[in-house]
Amino acid sequence: MGYGVDIDAVAGWLGSYGGEDSTSDISRDQGILVHPGHSLETFPEECAMVRDAGHEIGLHGYSHENPVDMTIEQQRDVLHKTWKLLTDFCGKPPRGSVTPWWETSKEGIELLLSYGVEYDHSMSHHDCQAYWLRTGDSWTKIDYTQKAETWMKPLVKGKETGLVEIPGSWYIDDLPPMMFMKNSANSHGWVNPRDIEDIWRDHFDYFYREYDVSGRPHVLLMHERIIEHINKHEGIEWVTMGEMCDWFKSKNSPSSDAVMPASVDEVIKRYKATS
Repeated sequence: MGYGVDIDAVAGWLGSYGGEDSTSDISRDQGILVHPGHSLETFPEECAMVRDAGHEIGLHGYSHENPVDMTIEQQRDVLHKTWKLLTDFCGKPPRGSVTPWWETSKEGIELLLSYGVEYDHSMSHHDCQAYWLRTGDSWTKIDYTQKAETWMKPLVKGKETGLVEIPGSWYIDDLPPMMFMKNSANSHGWVNPRDIEDIWRDHFDYFYREYDVSGRPHVLLMHERIIEHINKHEGIEWVTMGEMCDWFKSKNSPSSDAVMPASVDEVIKRYKATS
C-alpha cells in the first residue's frame, strides 16, 4: 500500500485553482509527498521535516502549472529547475513524478525519460496495478461538420516505454470534493469526509478481495480512520512509490524496443556540464 500527499500549498493557487490574484486565497495554504518546487523554496523547513522523516519526495511542477498549457520549452525549464531543486534538497535525484492536475502533455513522457525519471503517477490505463506506460496514442475527435465516416475510427495505440506507471484515480482524490475554489466549477468543500472515506474504503476492499493486494482537521481524521481500517487486514505493507516501481520492474520486463529512462549518472553528468 502507498499513500501520496501533494503539498501544493501556495503553488496550487498560482498554477491551477484560479486564486493567483486573491490575497485571501493565497493565505489559505501557508501552513504546510510530492512537492511543487514553489512549496520547497517557500517552506524549506517544513519540507525538510518531510524529507528527514524518510518520506519519498517526487516531482510536481513548480507553481502547479498545467503541462497541457505550456510550450515544450516551458515544460523543459520547469522540469530542469524542479529536478535540480529536489536533487540538491534530497541529496539524490527524484525517481518519480506526479503531473499537476494529472494532466500529461504529449511531450511530457519523453522529458521525464530524458531526466532518468523511473515512474509516473498521473495516468489511469489500469485501476490499481502498475504497468509500463505507453506514449503516442492517437485518436480521432468528432467533427459534426463532416461525414460520420471521418471520425468512426478506433484509437491507435502508441509505443511502450520503460517508464513505470503507478495509476492514479480521480475517484480517490480528495481535493475536488474537499476544497472550495471560487473559479473551479467542480470544487466543493462541504462534502462530509465520511462520504469520501466510504469511497476509499470500497476501493480498498474491492482491490484487496480481487487482487490480494490533506491539511484540514476533519480530513486528517478521515485519513486516520482509513489507515486504521487498512491496517486491520492481513498482509498489508506500506511502501513508497519508488519501492512499488522496484517491485514492478523486478517482475516485468519492458518490450525490447521500449524507450528507457536515461541513467541517473548520465543525467547528473549532463547537468553538471550545463550548470
